[in-house]
Amino acid sequence: MIHPDMPKQQQQQPNQTPPKNFEKAVEELEQILGQIESGELGLEETLVKYERGNFLIQHCREVLSAAERQIEVISKGPDGTLVNQPFEPAAANDAPSA
Repeated sequence: MIHPDMPKQQQQQPNQTPPKNFEKAVEELEQILGQIESGELGLEETLVKYERGNFLIQHCREVLSAAERQIEVISKGPDGTLVNQPFEPAAANDAPSA
């Protein structure tokens, strides 16, 4: 059992080792989804796969967030020259209304 006061590094379980890269994480996530959807796994194995899938989803979100912070938008300045600007995601209130 994982103790809530343990440091995060010590809480890491064997099935929570990150893949080598984002693409491998997505590939593994797709495989897990296919296995779970097939209905051929027992309950215990399904739960292990589900936990791994949740870990991979969180890992992918963290990778994407880090990448988003690194993106620069290239745009033209007032004099027509290219200017690098930090990427700023659209604010929630800028989203179109439904």
